[in-house]
Amino acid sequence: MSDFRTPLRRVRGLGAGGGTEHFWQQRLTALANAVLITCFVILLLTLMNESYEGVRAAFANPFVGIIMALMVVSATIHMKLGMQIVIEDYIHGAAKLPLLILNIFFAIAVAAACLFAIVKMSFGV
Repeated sequence: MSDFRTPLRRVRGLGAGGGTEHFWQQRLTALANAVLITCFVILLLTLMNESYEGVRAAFANPFVGIIMALMVVSATIHMKLGMQIVIEDYIHGAAKLPLLILNIFFAIAVAAACLFAIVKMSFGV
């Protein structure tokens, strides 16, 4: 197997290999999303003809609220990682850093809004 590090990077212990953690995070969130979004679709199909009160009653079940919260967290992490790769690969120059920061804040805002809605539905606040 070839080594993609320069001699200076070998001495410092730096170089190729920094993307492995990102790669695995992307794959694990994709796997979690496959399971959690399947649960979400089943829940949607189950609650399709329910009234608002019926949907709130379903979300009052702690299992449903936890599964939906896990789905939101996993999906937003996956979204952030995917957009980070797109920004790093295709945006160059001064716009790169602000877009990476905006990506983080956007993911946090989406997750916070969704989690707020889930908590509101679950606890009837």
